[in-house]
Amino acid sequence: MELTYLTQEGYDKLKAELDLMKTVGRSDMAKQIQEAREKGDLSENAEYDAAKEAQGLLELKISKLETLLSNARVLDASHIEEGKVFILSTVKLKNLQNNTFITYTLVAEQEANLKAGKISVKSPLGHSLLGKVVGEIAEIVVPVGTLKFEIMEINR
Repeated sequence: MELTYLTQEGYDKLKAELDLMKTVGRSDMAKQIQEAREKGDLSENAEYDAAKEAQGLLELKISKLETLLSNARVLDASHIEEGKVFILSTVKLKNLQNNTFITYTLVAEQEANLKAGKISVKSPLGHSLLGKVVGEIAEIVVPVGTLKFEIMEINR
């Protein structure tokens, strides 16, 4: 059983997604199967087979999401140590190769969204930042070499 740490927003989003799959998703699948069933001989009905396969995939997604949510812990930023990079930290970084600045918030894998500036703590960059303090250098080995980022600010 692997614990997953989520923000309240991330937990609520996944819970809503699960509820939608259980209600609307299952209802739609049942309709598709019924419509395919009405088209005749099931042994040679590709539409029926496709609908049953889609139903199986939906049930698998529901099961995985239920497991994830049952093992989820909602994080409270007020209980996270100040001054070090942890999940929910917003970190301003300086790329030491080109002197550009970027800012990311470290979140759980399920909440990562690069466009929104949220990276997973399990990503190479996120993982290398964990536990560091302002002024430390995070190094990430990539196929073309090593990227180095200096931690400029840490916020909650």
